[in-house]
This record gives sequence, C-alpha cells and structure tokens, in this order.
Amino acid sequence: MWRRLSILLVALVTGLPVTFADITVTDDAGQVLRLPAPARRIVSLAPHATELLFAAGAGAQVVGVSDYSDYPPAARQLPRIGGATLDMERIAALHPDLIVAWPDGMSALQLQQLRKLQHPVYLSAPRRLDDIPAALERMAVLSAAPEQARQTAASLRRELQQLRQAHGTHRDKVRVFYQIWDKPLLTLNGQHIVSDAITTCGGENIFAQLPALTPSVSLENVLQTNPDAIISPDHNHQPAPWLAEWKRWPHLTAVQKNHLFSISADLINRPGPRMIEGTLALCKLLNQARRIENPFSINHD
Repeated sequence: MWRRLSILLVALVTGLPVTFADITVTDDAGQVLRLPAPARRIVSLAPHATELLFAAGAGAQVVGVSDYSDYPPAARQLPRIGGATLDMERIAALHPDLIVAWPDGMSALQLQQLRKLQHPVYLSAPRRLDDIPAALERMAVLSAAPEQARQTAASLRRELQQLRQAHGTHRDKVRVFYQIWDKPLLTLNGQHIVSDAITTCGGENIFAQLPALTPSVSLENVLQTNPDAIISPDHNHQPAPWLAEWKRWPHLTAVQKNHLFSISADLINRPGPRMIEGTLALCKLLNQARRIENPFSINHD
C-alpha cells in the first residue's frame, strides 16, 4: 500500500507523470474493490465516512454527502444526497467514481439499488477502534492522499495505545448498560465498536454476548443484570430524555450511585477519527464511576 503512496510523492516532487495500475483495496465487508485510477469524485453516504475522507486528505475529492454529515465544517457546504432514504438519481447525477457506504445504516434493498448505479461501492463499517486508522489509510489509497493519512493514522494509534495503557488494565471493571433507544429498549452487543470502547476504558458491556449487533432487551433484563452505570448518547446535544426514567427503579446500582451518564453521540457513535476523543470522554465517565478524581488525558504530539 505505502509503495504506491511513495511513488505518488516522488512524482509530485519531480514533476514526472504518474501511472497507476489498478488500485485494489478490501473493504470492511471483505469485498475486493478495484479502481482504474485514484478516485476524484467521491460520494459519502455516512457521517463517519465523510470524517474519514477529510481526515485522510481527500476532502477536495468529496462531491456529495449524506444529510447528517456535519463535520468537518467544510462538509456542510457539499451537496446532500439524502439520509435514511437515499436519492439515487441525485447520486447518479454527481457522476461519482467512488461511493463510500455504511452497510449498518442502510437496507439490503438500498444497497442493491446503489449497486445498480454501477459505480464502485466501498462498504465502511469499523468494528474495533484499531479499524479506524486502518480505514483512514485505505481511504488514502483509494484517493491517493498519502502523507496526511499516514501522519493522522500514526497519531490515532498512539492515542489508542495511551488509552489502553491507562485504562484497559483496571481491575475494577465498571459494568455498563449502553442504551441507544427506549421504545424498544435497544443496546449494543460485543461486536459493536462502542463495546470495544467500553472495554478499552476498563468497562464491561453487560449485553456483549447477545447475537444481534443492536439487540432489543427487556426492562427485566436490565433490572436483573443491575449495571454499575447506564450510558446513553445525547440527542441534539442534550441528555437523552429516557436517562431520568431510570430513577423509577431506585434499587439499581447505577441509580443509587447517580451513574446515569450522557455522552456526545457525534463523538462516540461515529466510527471515525473523533471516536478516539469520544473514547477518552467515555473513560472519564467510567473513572467517575470508580471515583477516580484525576482521569487520564491524551498527550497530543
């Protein structure tokens, strides 16, 4: 991968023409994607994918984004191609040479319709925090944006290592119920990247063993499991309204100790570069549950 990027850098310095063989990358679904040349017109169908592309140095090549792509600020100025419902005609009209899609956020029918447009589709679905810098590097290969991606990926890996060294070995595991919705009561299993963040912070996802990625659980399940902390992503930058509802069950450990926590959805739910910052925020919450007064902070080089 880096050999191709090195060739590009040499060409940029010397002014020599660049000739690429097909660019070959394997996406998060295991499909092999081949491009005849670096992508120059990219459509991003998920906020985290937009953030990855900009962080990789490919922001100038992005020509369309999903409705909720609001970071970095430059992404807000780009054409919108829909949210939960994608505008296939608008996507086609942008003439993309690469579409980056999030399989967890679209139906099988939508993905089928997307493929019918006959543009290359890269499926982005990081499952572990380590997948984020790796995804950033793959975006750089697809768009020929090498040096910024190399530096950013290395920085993210250093920050992850620091977090794990500071928090991953805690003997005092905080048992966490991560609630993403109330009706139905929804959580995340151990295959979700947020669960990896919980583990990184020395926590334990109480529903990690469930088979579905975003399983529905009963109130009785939560009451019986009795988590040490209940954490929910915020809504419109306000604490999720259902967090306060747990006070109806004062025998819960999380309620008794006032461990009902809200966390930024933009930082923790998007598997992009800022999720490392979101993981630090999560670690601070778990330290609060442990009553650690001086939580670790990342050293930025």
